Amino acid sequence: MKKGSFSTKQIAAYHRDGYLIARKFFDREEVGLLSRAAHEDRELDRHSFSRDDGTGAKVRLSLWNHPGEGIYGMFARCRKMVDAVEQLLGDEAYHYHSKMIMKDARVGGAWAWHQDYGYWYENGVLTPNLCSVSIAVDAATVENGCMQVLKGSHHMGRVEHVLTGDQAGADMERVREAMKRYEMVHCVMKPGDALFFHSNLLHASAKNDSDKPRWSMICCYNARSNDPYKEAHHPRYTPLKKVADAMIKKVGVRHFADDGSNVAWLEAKKDTSARLLKKTSIAR
Repeated sequence: MKKGSFSTKQIAAYHRDGYLIARKFFDREEVGLLSRAAHEDRELDRHSFSRDDGTGAKVRLSLWNHPGEGIYGMFARCRKMVDAVEQLLGDEAYHYHSKMIMKDARVGGAWAWHQDYGYWYENGVLTPNLCSVSIAVDAATVENGCMQVLKGSHHMGRVEHVLTGDQAGADMERVREAMKRYEMVHCVMKPGDALFFHSNLLHASAKNDSDKPRWSMICCYNARSNDPYKEAHHPRYTPLKKVADAMIKKVGVRHFADDGSNVAWLEAKKDTSARLLKKTSIAR
C-alpha cells in the first residue's frame, strides 16, 4: 500500500462515508503558526472577498491556486497531507487550489448545501476524484457554524446546482430527500484537526451567531489522471513538490505572514464557477 497517514480501515471509512476527520493531524505549534500568519497577513486580508449566502449575510474568504513557498504552501505541500490525500485518491495528487474561510464572530454567513464537484464539473473536470482537506484554524463548533455533512451522500453522484445568492447551491428538492436517508453530522473540530472529504459529499455550514470566530484553511486536490480537459480559473495538472513536515515550523518561525509575492491569489472576478453555473442553469 502507498505510504501515508491512514490505515486500511480509515481509507475504507472514507470511501463509505465520504469524509474522514483526522484528529490532531497538525500539532498545537503548527496550527498556532498558521493562525498567527493568517491573522497578521495583510495580503490575505486585502485579497479577501465575500459571498452572499442568499439571506444578505456574507462569508469572507481568500483563494489562491498555486501553493507557493510560504506557510500556506508548507501546509498544502507537506508529506503527511499529500501522502494521505493520495491514499484516498489512489493516484498522484496535485494542488487544485486553497482558500482561507473567515467566518468572523456574529457576522459570518452560511454556506448553502452543495457538492464541490457541483461547480468544479463546469471547469472541465471529468470525474469527481478530488479531495478537499479542511484544517481547523479555530475550534469548529455547532454554535459558530461548523461544517455539516450528509454521511454517505457522495454515492448519489453529482446533483444539479443553482445559484443561492453568490453561492452555488445543490437542488434543494434532492437535498431534502437526501436528508431523509443520510445521517447529518456536525463536524465539530479542535484547532489542528483536519476534515478530508469527497468532492460529491453534500455539505453546508450555518451562520456564525456566536462570539467566537471560525477560520479554516481548505486545501483542494485533484488526481493527476483527472486532469481537466480544458483551461479554467483553477489549474490543470501541475506537479506538486512535496516538502518535509518540519518545513511548516521552519517557514513559520522564519516569517509568520506571507508577503504575497509567492501566492497566486485568485481575485473574485476571476472565480467564474458561479457565472458558469448561472449560464448553464439558464440553458437548462
